[in-house]
Order: sequence, then structure tokens, then C-alpha cells
Amino acid sequence: MNSSKRRPSVVVAMATFGLAASAVLSGCSAGQVAQTATQEPAVNGTSGKAGPISLRNVHISADQTSDYIRPGAEAQLIFVAANDSADVADKLVSITSDVGTVSLTGGGEVPVNGVLVVGSPDGQDTALSAVEPADAAEADIKLSKPITNGLTYDFTFTFEKAGETTVAVPISAGEAPRREEGASSGGSAGHSGGGH
Repeated sequence: MNSSKRRPSVVVAMATFGLAASAVLSGCSAGQVAQTATQEPAVNGTSGKAGPISLRNVHISADQTSDYIRPGAEAQLIFVAANDSADVADKLVSITSDVGTVSLTGGGEVPVNGVLVVGSPDGQDTALSAVEPADAAEADIKLSKPITNGLTYDFTFTFEKAGETTVAVPISAGEAPRREEGASSGGSAGHSGGGH
């Protein structure tokens, strides 16, 4: 057989194989939801919704030095309330929980297409810290029950117009290392060299 006659048939066979492989591989993900379509932002807290009000990054900020944070201790509830309404302003009236009493201080107004920021995430300074307004909002919790990391606790948010919603709220792990020895040894205690 002549090699010049054989070459086009090899090219046609390879092209056919390439098209078939492409069709099979593209069919592997048909009907699947992309992993990134359901990813949540990398924040410490949880979220909730009351009408047009969206609660974001809701979490408890508290120092935990033993198994539980004991009754009588104080903690902070930190979150952002965003008003998605184009024409109705709202106001945060109260927050209640069975783990303790929540005291709201400062302004609770949630303006049209605006946000109410309550607390400072993990004690971080914000760009406005130096010129913090007099009505800066805070939600302080006086615990009546013990709480601990790894569990969530129900808090009910009541808004003047949007009504109420209950959110299961975690305790933030914060930015500090969990164990002092982990911080001093670079977090590699118990591991010798070598890769996986």
C-alpha cells in the first residue's frame, strides 16, 4: 500500500476519535451543578432573611478558654443587616435568645438599599474606626446558659416592618490560634517531615 494514500485515512480516523472523545467528555458533566455555584463566602457566621432584610455573617464573638463559656459571661453578637428594599426603610427593634439577654445600643436603622453594621468582625478595626459615629450599633449578650464552639444557638431578630426571623448562630473561632502550643511550634506538632 502506498504511504501517501494511507496518511489521509489516519488523519480522518484521529479527527473522528478526537470528536468522539470530546463529545463523551463534555457529556460527563451534563445536568450537574457546578461546585462554585453553591459555594458560600468564607466568613465566620451564618445568614438569614426577614422580608427584604438580609442578615449576613451573623456570629457570636466570645473568648473561650475552657470547655464552655459559663453563664454570667458576656459576649457580642456581630452581623450585618442589609435592606434590599428600594423604598422602605426599616429598624431593628430587638434580638432575643434562650442563651441570654441581648442588649442593643446605638442606632438600629436599616436605610433603603443600605446596611446596618452591628459590632466589629472579630475585633478588627474598620476604616471608620477613628471617626466612629455616636450611634454605632452593638449587641451585647449576657449569658444565662453555657455555650461552646462547634454548636449553634437560636437568635430571633425582630424588625419594625420586615417582621422576625430566627437564625442558628455559631461562635466565631476568631483569628487567634486555637492552642498556644500550636502557635509557638508553627502548628506542626506531632508531624515529622515528608509529604502526602
